Amino acid sequence: QVQLVESGGGLVQPGGSLRLSCAVSGSIYRLLTMGWYRQAPGKQRELVATITNDGSTNYQESVKGRFTISRDNAKNTAHLQMNSLKPEDTAVYFCYAAVKRNVLTRMDYWGQGTQVTVSS
Repeated sequence: QVQLVESGGGLVQPGGSLRLSCAVSGSIYRLLTMGWYRQAPGKQRELVATITNDGSTNYQESVKGRFTISRDNAKNTAHLQMNSLKPEDTAVYFCYAAVKRNVLTRMDYWGQGTQVTVSS
């Protein structure tokens, strides 16, 4: 089985920073794209940022210039550095990983979510 464990959420004032981390463990042949999604109350889950295993990144327009996604392939971890946080960034943030379990099998996995609250 594959597990994703997130950490780093919390309460921060507008303009503050947080760093989310996601560690992937278990039976992995190859770790492909990793990313972060978020879901605010009453809204659909939306993409925040993704990073491929060769380091190519993609960001939601509203977080460009404020958030940075990175990964450590040796440790099977991904991080989301969030700066200049705004109240509208408040949501549950979910880590995502596309994993090859073997040469033929690709599966998607999600973390349990971590709450980020931006409020004064």
